[in-house]
Amino acid sequence: MISKGQKINDRYEIIKNIGEGGMANVFLAMDTILNREVAIKVLRGDLAGDEKFVRRFQREALSASSLDHLNIVKMYDVGEDDGNYYIVMEYIDGVNLKKLIKKRGSLAVPEAVDILLQLTAGIGHAHDAYIIHRDIKPQNIIIVDDGLVKITDFGVALAMNSTQLTQTNSVLGSVHYIPPEQASGKGSTIKSDIYSLGILFYELLTGKIPFKGEIALKQLREEIPSVRNVNPKIPQSIENIILKATAKNPKNRYKDAHQMHEDLKTALDEERKNESKVEFVYPEFDHVDEIEEKTKPKHNKKKSKKGKVKKVKIKSKNDPEEEIAKQVKNESNDKLNKIILTLGIIFAVLMIGTTALFLFVPKLTKEKEIEVPDVTSMTIKEAETTLKDAGFTINEEYLEIYDEEIEKDTIVKTMPSEGLYRKAGTTITLYISLGTKKITIENYEGLDYLEVKANLEKEGLIVVIEKVPTEEPEIETAVIDQEPEEGVNLNEGDQITLYIPEIITTYPDMVAEGWITSDVEAFATQYNLSLTISYETSATVPVGQVISQSRTAKTVIVEGTTLNVIISKAGDENDV
Repeated sequence: MISKGQKINDRYEIIKNIGEGGMANVFLAMDTILNREVAIKVLRGDLAGDEKFVRRFQREALSASSLDHLNIVKMYDVGEDDGNYYIVMEYIDGVNLKKLIKKRGSLAVPEAVDILLQLTAGIGHAHDAYIIHRDIKPQNIIIVDDGLVKITDFGVALAMNSTQLTQTNSVLGSVHYIPPEQASGKGSTIKSDIYSLGILFYELLTGKIPFKGEIALKQLREEIPSVRNVNPKIPQSIENIILKATAKNPKNRYKDAHQMHEDLKTALDEERKNESKVEFVYPEFDHVDEIEEKTKPKHNKKKSKKGKVKKVKIKSKNDPEEEIAKQVKNESNDKLNKIILTLGIIFAVLMIGTTALFLFVPKLTKEKEIEVPDVTSMTIKEAETTLKDAGFTINEEYLEIYDEEIEKDTIVKTMPSEGLYRKAGTTITLYISLGTKKITIENYEGLDYLEVKANLEKEGLIVVIEKVPTEEPEIETAVIDQEPEEGVNLNEGDQITLYIPEIITTYPDMVAEGWITSDVEAFATQYNLSLTISYETSATVPVGQVISQSRTAKTVIVEGTTLNVIISKAGDENDV
């Protein structure tokens, strides 16, 4: 049993319990060596007794500790102390997305997009290191006051993948977010994380999960409900992202988190808001039948107990003429049955032929669709030639976008996208690269940090907010410093840090301000101080007012500390 004040590995001193889950308890602790607060997750007892799980847990946690990204909670340490297996992580003072959704319901579209941009950036970094999360859900996403998103439980999710889904409540809760291939036990790929991100995006925009009831079966067989049916104001471009991320057939999903991230960056552009609904290249449910066939229970077929039928000759007691008559009658019936059977076969063939005409003739006569070729990185002229040769027409109006990887004045992408099938003559819109976007940093000191942050994020920068202890700031929300400074050029995706004041509350001069007993008591209650009051006579201070205080004026107030105050009292007759 872990308790307050206990030290893990003679280093991490437990401050308090901050969370309990199906597989572990989480504590706020102080790293007494590095003098910093950390979160320490201690495995539940029954899992700690499973040697196979523990080995995997330690291996995967160590692997995940190599991740270093702004949007991923850092892992500092993994170990065991007196039978307690633990991981030590960066402590994030924030709220998980599940609580935020319960409190606020659906989020605004720009806010949800901002969260997904941060998530895809973090998950993309993990995928680059060949690490799959496998348990992306709002409970594992923390958001802090300045809007920064942090993904947690990487090593834990990896290790839990080796156990049964029904083993802990924490994994059962994830069934809302796992893709069909994972629900059926086929294993996970980076596209499994993409599916979970799509379900999470749906929940952020609607305030609810898409599937209820027999969730695993619905994950296999049902299309995700339309977010635009819940909120028609959501652009089609946003719904398309959800549809592509949550495609049942992994071939129809984004190839990785980076591709989804790039799509999110332009999803709210005016020219994209009313784009056509996404159409999938590959059949969505063909692979599901194979999954269900492999996973459905196999029933043993009982063998028939019937033996072989023996033919028995029966001697007739009727006279020969009656026997001959019966024989003739039977032969007539046989001929009639053969005629009926023949007519039935002819009728069936005619029906099949007619059905085939209705089904296949339209397909044979239907205009053939052709695949949109990949013209990425081609010049405009090369792209036009390639597309025209394939049978398409070109939109005379080009769209220009910034791109870090594609050279300026060459093709970034097309709409419809490469790989999709369209009729000959379909108009293709070209997106031309403006090269790497350069953002010139201005002087933001004195401006409201929330407004500055929103504008910089719109430009594509990652904005980090740092608080600087300040006693009496002129404006509580104003930027007081920044890094980098004015005039520096940043690329899209670079980071800028804005420094804002963190107000420090100090002790007042109770003597000079003439505080009385009730003032002191109210002050101690407000700041949760341990108050001790004593009384002395004074020739200079009026009765009932403060003579002295143990905490000097202008020193910082620390919650829980002791404040000693001496109050003036009336003198006794014997006092000189």
